[in-house]
Amino acid sequence: QFWWSLMVTALYGLMTIPLGIAASLGLALLLDNKLFGKSFFRSAFFLPNVLDMLVVGVIWTLIYAPKFGALAQITTFFFSEENFFNTTGLLGSPYTALPAVVLAMVLKGAGFGMVLFLAALQNIPQAVYEAADIDGANEWQKFWQITVPLLRPIIIFMAITGVISALNAFTEIYAMTSGGPQRVVMGETVGSTSVAGYYLYKQFEAGNYGYAAAISYMLLIITLGITWMQQRFAERKAAQGGAK
Repeated sequence: QFWWSLMVTALYGLMTIPLGIAASLGLALLLDNKLFGKSFFRSAFFLPNVLDMLVVGVIWTLIYAPKFGALAQITTFFFSEENFFNTTGLLGSPYTALPAVVLAMVLKGAGFGMVLFLAALQNIPQAVYEAADIDGANEWQKFWQITVPLLRPIIIFMAITGVISALNAFTEIYAMTSGGPQRVVMGETVGSTSVAGYYLYKQFEAGNYGYAAAISYMLLIITLGITWMQQRFAERKAAQGGAK
């Protein structure tokens, strides 16, 4: 059960971190211009980040709910009533429950990353892009060769905080799936969304305080190890960039 929870946590992190960074950067690039009403859109995209995690989880549970949920109503309008979203629902299947939680959390946190990327984008000198235009660089080359390298500190920061968030994930699982739905893996019944944080909570709730404490120390060691490796990787990249 514990090793399974670590596997689910790793899968959760592998989905949320890249998608969260991509969504945040996409919003920042979209709103870093003279778009009409950009202040309104910036506030609108940032607003979910202010809401409590439990509230966001309950809202998305209602959206995903079969029969009466918003997603079920929309799909029923375009398709027949006997469709997956109206009968089982995203949170009712062990194959779609975790991706559904990931989608909700990515959309919740994208506003925070958007603000970080917007601040970094506005600090990039326009002279760098003008020099690239003179050299004949297209938009794609400017993005990969100028924008992304200069945004690397923000990307690393979001990756580190994303790892910590994945290892501490609990509230969204508690509100949306309660660790389920159940599935059988190698003859053992496990929760398809039972991340390490939720498994720790279940052990504490069951009165297994020593076991729960051991799990918490394991999660601390894993977090410190991953953060250290990410920091060393970032320092090595910075040193290579300085040498060039």
